[in-house]
Amino acid sequence: MRVMTADRKPRVEDYMTRDVATVSPDATVGEVSQRIAESDGHSGFPVCDGRHVEGFVAARDLLLEGDTEPIFKIMTRELLVAHPEMKLDDAARVILRSGIQRLPVVDDAGNLVGIISNADVIRSQIERATPGKVDKLMRTLENIHEVGAREERRDIELEKITPTQGKVYADELKGRKYELQRGLAEPLVVVETPDDCLLADGHHRVKAATDLDIEAMDAYVIVIEEAVDIGMAKTAKKENLEEISDIEAVDYAHHPLIETTQRLQE
Repeated sequence: MRVMTADRKPRVEDYMTRDVATVSPDATVGEVSQRIAESDGHSGFPVCDGRHVEGFVAARDLLLEGDTEPIFKIMTRELLVAHPEMKLDDAARVILRSGIQRLPVVDDAGNLVGIISNADVIRSQIERATPGKVDKLMRTLENIHEVGAREERRDIELEKITPTQGKVYADELKGRKYELQRGLAEPLVVVETPDDCLLADGHHRVKAATDLDIEAMDAYVIVIEEAVDIGMAKTAKKENLEEISDIEAVDYAHHPLIETTQRLQE
């Protein structure tokens, strides 16, 4: 479980991908070329002997090489890497200034523990304002209802969520689907009580996720262990909202920001 607070600087370990596809130094150009061709989005792989990182091989390294040539002969050995505790801003600078797309993440022994990409950096910037917003909501709930609350960061099963907003914009759903398919969507904000799991922020995201058959999503969860009568629950009950399928996708109107932009263009 990852707990994020408003004053903590994001680290590489917070956003890196931990399940990393690798290749052996003894693999051949033909084998790696085939893996790249059959993969979804891979343009290269860290080269590892066991868990230890020996280098990196990119698709361009394979050009003009014979199919039987071993990878250790053509891989890049002077490899830029990141450490899990490295500040994400520093990793972003390395990625930007070096012109690469991914940084292998290694521990103190040089063993591969993850990989951080430019897409992960973009996702971190989208999320950057969220912890403060969550903290403000949590303090508000504590003050209004005179209860204690705590914040957690974990995956939430969408079938357990009760929406508190009855309509979303169909045109914005397209953007949310694009983000979800590329791992760029910001987390949900959920208020969890003994009786319910109320969605405070992220209605377009959960609606898009259900269309993509996604069963669980990353969320900031405000946990209240006492039974309280929260206003969001009253709203859900008033609008007969019990599950995500109750959210209506409105296709006869644009999101207000889009309408404003169109009026400015006119």
